[in-house]
Formats: sequence, structure tokens, C-alpha cells
Amino acid sequence: MPELVYSSIIRMAKLGFRVLGQRIDVIGLDHLPATGGALLAVNHVGYADFIYGGVAPERLGRRVRFMAKRELFDHRVTGPIMRACGHIEVDRADGESSLAVAERCLAAGELVGIFPEATISRAMEIKDLKTGAVRIAASAGVPLVPLVLWGTQRLITKDHPRDLSRGLAITIRIGEPISVTGEDPAAETADLKRSLQALLDESIHSYPQHEDGAWWVPASYGGTAPTLDEAARLDAEERRRRAERRAGRAT
Repeated sequence: MPELVYSSIIRMAKLGFRVLGQRIDVIGLDHLPATGGALLAVNHVGYADFIYGGVAPERLGRRVRFMAKRELFDHRVTGPIMRACGHIEVDRADGESSLAVAERCLAAGELVGIFPEATISRAMEIKDLKTGAVRIAASAGVPLVPLVLWGTQRLITKDHPRDLSRGLAITIRIGEPISVTGEDPAAETADLKRSLQALLDESIHSYPQHEDGAWWVPASYGGTAPTLDEAARLDAEERRRRAERRAGRAT
């Protein structure tokens, strides 16, 4: 059943790409293993990253089981889809159980996708990473593959209206697999962040539709997206409002 639903989702996504006239460039496909388990560490700039994060592996005939927050599984629309596709629910109150599920998938030779920034980057740059990606890859004994998406934020992301204009360019850039041991998760996570930053830099500089001053371009690259510090303040304010809403519902 998961593969039947997943196949239907892929067909619909490909139709959407054609209808929108999107140019999707994949660079570094040879860095993805054709067989066996691997953990894909993907940057996070938009709500559609789950879709585009699976494009490159699909070209090799492979599927990705993405790790995603529980709220997506609780949602009446996305929940059934996420479960039917075999994605992995992450409950922040019980993170170890989701790590165990991911490790079982990797041991079975599957590709697992993780967003090590945990949330969308309003700055459009690489935020500080959680160490979970390194710990999972090390425990499962699989390569950690950095993958950067660029252009997906223009479709739909935080704080901005969706844009389904035709002809938007999407870049998917894959880096060399990283071998991790888990002996120093902080240091190896720093290595992963450097790899993602290098891929992002290459993606921005080579992006065919770059616009100085655009809201979707990082401030450090001539855009008007929030800086990392400004984005952190916005994230904190969002968390505060969310906590207040939960408290209000509880009373």
C-alpha cells in the first residue's frame, strides 16, 4: 500500500511540475547511492521541500521516507498521506522512538530524509543543525548525504503568499556522502553544516533567476530575507504565540 500511494503522489507531482513549466536542475546525482541505506540531510526553506527532496532519488528509482513533525501526521489532510507513504513521525516528546524507526528503515536498505534544521529557515540560509542526523547515520552505519534545495521557497514558505507562477526554476544539489562515526556528534554536525553551506552557496550563485533585493534571497547575498539573528527572533515569537494558543485551548 505505501508504494501504491507513493507512486500516485509522484505521478501527481510530475504532472504539477509540467503544468507549472518548472525547470528542475539536479546536480550531483552520482553522489546518491543506487542501492542500500543512506540518510539524506536536506535544508529547509519551504513547505514543498518534502516533494522536491524526493525528486533526485526518484530519478534512480528510489523513494525517501521523510522524518517529519507529528503535527503533519495529525493534520486531517496531510496525515493520511504521510502515513500512507511510510514517512516517519517525529514526536518531540519521544524523539528516541522516531530515531529507532529511522534506523530500522536504513537497516532495511531504504533512503531516509531528515531536515536537520528542524524548521523552515526564514533567513533562507543554513540554521544551526540538530545532531540527530549524525547520530542516526552513525548508529545505522550508513552514509550521510547532504542535499540542498533552492527555489522551493518561492512557491510556498513562511510569511509570504504562495506563488504558482509558471517557469520558476528549482535547483537540487547533492554533495559527496559524509562518513560519520558518532564519536563527536557536535563536530560531525559542524562538518555537515559546512557541506550544506557550500552547496547552498553554489546553488545561489548559479541560480538562473537570481534577483538582487528579492525577499527569497538571503541578506548576505543581496536579498531582503531576514538575517539569521532576525529570523531567530521571528521563530521565537512564533513559538510564543503557538504556546499561548495551546494554553488557551487547554483552559
